[in-house]
Amino acid sequence: MSKIAVIIPSRLAAQRLPKKPLELINDKEMILHVYNNAVQSNVGEVYVATPDKPIEELIKKNNGKAILTKTSHSTGTDRVFEAVHNSLKYKPEVIINLQGDMPNINPKAISFLSNHMLKGQSQIATLASKMEKKEIKDQNIVKVKTQSKIDDSLFSSAVDFFRSSNENTLENVYHHIGIYAFTYEALLRYVNLKRTSLEIERNLEQMRALQNKINIEVGFTSSSPLSVDTFEDLEKIRSMMRKNKW
Repeated sequence: MSKIAVIIPSRLAAQRLPKKPLELINDKEMILHVYNNAVQSNVGEVYVATPDKPIEELIKKNNGKAILTKTSHSTGTDRVFEAVHNSLKYKPEVIINLQGDMPNINPKAISFLSNHMLKGQSQIATLASKMEKKEIKDQNIVKVKTQSKIDDSLFSSAVDFFRSSNENTLENVYHHIGIYAFTYEALLRYVNLKRTSLEIERNLEQMRALQNKINIEVGFTSSSPLSVDTFEDLEKIRSMMRKNKW
């Protein structure tokens, strides 16, 4: 029985870039890049959770594991819980929610987060990387502010997550990466909470945890995967991955 399950929520109905999981990058669909990188992390079983048959069929056609879910979920984490609760034959100790729009996620970052969770000291943990000053005003980049400085070995509690800020300081502010690790109990508690005001206002599901006083630990990774939200992002990642021969 695997202690860790990696669940990748993915759907075709993205607002800014519809059908983005099926967009080709180096002749391979985006969601396949994410899935393969998760498998390469070697932390546990990997599944794609999706409400869309084309995604399910693509993953299974490529010898992967996919779980068909309801269409009605308001967040990816709610979709992840349905997949774990209804479709897995075991209860993993740790569930990693890996966003399906980061085709160049480093497998080492996934294993780093999973190793931290297996120490049993965190209910929820996530990752962040260095924030460039020019990124602070970019609303497409989610920021996380931590209680103290983080590095390769030090995690710190999240104070806030946001998209834009009037602050010019970067003290303890990092570029948030769309990967979360939950204990089973924390995930169960999270999905049974109502959506919160800041979760809805900022369109950031992690605010549901913070506003309910659930601690989120943040670790540092030197790799900063690009989250593909727009056509411009897609062209950028195609160029980056072509040069790096992904």
